Amino acid sequence: MDLHLTGKVAVVTGASKGIGLAVAPALAAEGALVVAGARSIASLGGIEGVTGVAVDLSAPDGPAQLIASAVEQHGRVDVLVNNVGAVRLRTEGFLGTSDEEFAWAMNMNFFAAVRATRAAISQMLEEGGGAIVNTASVNAFFEPDAGTIDYGAAKAALLNFSKSLAQEFGPRGIRVNCVSPGPVGTDLWLGDQGVAATVARASGVDVETARANVIAGIGGFATGRFTTPEEVATLITLLASDRLGNVTGSNYIIDGGLIKTT
Repeated sequence: MDLHLTGKVAVVTGASKGIGLAVAPALAAEGALVVAGARSIASLGGIEGVTGVAVDLSAPDGPAQLIASAVEQHGRVDVLVNNVGAVRLRTEGFLGTSDEEFAWAMNMNFFAAVRATRAAISQMLEEGGGAIVNTASVNAFFEPDAGTIDYGAAKAALLNFSKSLAQEFGPRGIRVNCVSPGPVGTDLWLGDQGVAATVARASGVDVETARANVIAGIGGFATGRFTTPEEVATLITLLASDRLGNVTGSNYIIDGGLIKTT
């Protein structure tokens, strides 16, 4: 199926690893010209159709710099994928999570997207439309414990923000949707500083046991496995396409059946 992305200019934030590193080549494979931003862009080298831009997206002016780079290179922005984000597991719960830690989570998972969106929408309006896809999380509405209390609050803000944008800019040709993954097989979950390793250190068990305990504690997967970054990237790429031109203000869950409610 032709997704009508050939020649479209797509910006991807947080593109050097995990979901972002899967999204950038997925869009490029559909013919998009991808400008991919991250602090380190070594992993993006040699991917056809992808240009890496080294930028600190947590800085107030970082997201706008990335959008400006895309406009300088290609003259416009048609697609924005707000993927940059981070989580630090809060093993001491709410009372052990400071204002500064909440502010860090909001900056990484909400304000970076707000700033990139503000810059991109200005360009999209000049072109008569565009598509924005925000990487949210099931933690925006699913919190089995306080371990991701600040991250979940930031992702909930991102969902709400996306709904508002969809209403405001839908009449002007800009679609805004979210993808909410459950646990994905990336460093965020499986790396040396990821969720499983952090729980293992805090609880005095090995990483495999910690991973199994965490997954069991949140209800388990119907599929029995983590979602892959490539599966999330496929969903994001579809939402970026004008094949889904009347889909906006929606949130698509990809979690292996973790969420059991309707």
